[in-house]
Amino acid sequence: MRKVALLAGVILAVTAPAPPASAADGEVTFQNGGVTLHGTVVAPPGGTKLPGLVMVHGSGAHSREDYRDQAEAFARQGIATLIYDKRTEGYSQFSRSYSTLADDALAAVEALRKRPEVDPARVGVWGLSEGGWVAPLAASRSSHVAFVVTLGANGVQPARQQAWAVENQLRRLGMDGSLVRTASSTMLRQLVGGGAFPEPRYDPVPVLKSLWQPVLGLWGAKDVLTPPGEAVRIFRDSLAHHTLRVFPDAQHQLRRTTDGFDKLPGYAPGYLELVGSWVNHPPTTSSADAPPPQDRPSVAVTPLAWYEPTWLQLAVLVFLLVAFAWYPLVRRGPSARPARWLTATGLLAVLGFLVIDVVIQLGMGKGLGPVVVGRPLPWLAVQLLSLGVVAATIGTAVAWWRHRSARLGVALAGGVAFVPWAVYWGLLGL
Repeated sequence: MRKVALLAGVILAVTAPAPPASAADGEVTFQNGGVTLHGTVVAPPGGTKLPGLVMVHGSGAHSREDYRDQAEAFARQGIATLIYDKRTEGYSQFSRSYSTLADDALAAVEALRKRPEVDPARVGVWGLSEGGWVAPLAASRSSHVAFVVTLGANGVQPARQQAWAVENQLRRLGMDGSLVRTASSTMLRQLVGGGAFPEPRYDPVPVLKSLWQPVLGLWGAKDVLTPPGEAVRIFRDSLAHHTLRVFPDAQHQLRRTTDGFDKLPGYAPGYLELVGSWVNHPPTTSSADAPPPQDRPSVAVTPLAWYEPTWLQLAVLVFLLVAFAWYPLVRRGPSARPARWLTATGLLAVLGFLVIDVVIQLGMGKGLGPVVVGRPLPWLAVQLLSLGVVAATIGTAVAWWRHRSARLGVALAGGVAFVPWAVYWGLLGL
């Protein structure tokens, strides 16, 4: 049936009048919550009663120009497309509200519906990645949204998606073992628990189940940021009216790719045309491609246990730094070679771990250097230092037992506290 439908679409595309070769732009402004947003309507010149499409951004900072090429492609197919600059007020790496972003999209929908060339009953929303959470949420709030298009949308919570994506990135770099587990689980759970990861528990399923509008969901089979197989299954099982398509050699943004990580010139063949034909003539029945395979399923990011709160982790970190620095700074009291080793290895291990943590958060593991037996050299070095801390702690305990010195006792306390801390963060794991 799909082959017949595609053949019919090709015939219609060949026999239909050619769309205008260029697009006309119109500047618009609209407001939400006291914030004025600016955009551009890209539409075929001279068009009337056109369907409209509001493009909702993916995560991060975006301007309207990031989506202009697609808007122009849609305009050539007879669609008036509104692209706009994403808000900066109230949106950052550590703070954002999908509810506010959805209301921004709805304000854009109302601005587009007022355009004279647009049919107000045929205006919908398009959302990429993070927009795949936001666009359905906007549609669920308004009867003025006629349809929804998503690219690389998630059926799982943001924290769960991020954990899956982080592990993909690290494994691509050849990493395995404790660092991968720490980065994709422990570090992320601490970010969520500490409030540094916005909207971590947003559940898209109730919103999807509430939609009455037709939904066109599109995924790249080689997506490494969104678990595509799970997303297709969740959308298929949650939506009342859906068209779900998977492009075999496409990545997260439906760009052509070889492995999901590189981005070749151009979009997946058929993507732009499919959106144009679907928006102009939404089908009345549901259909879905088979979910693409995933190397592994995503895993839920569990809340922090009673012994894991972020404030406690920070307190332990400060204590370790103070305890290891205490011995060389305080000269009164007996000295011992194991204590000198303990303070040196302890400080290097803790500070080295902090540097690795920052590099992982900023660059998804890039910049950590060569990988040996599944571990980048800096991580391997910190693990070896951690073993040195354990050995030096035993030696310092013997020295403290002999001298019962406060100077040695503080260093020993640091070594004792270091062991469970290092186990928790994977420094003493395989």
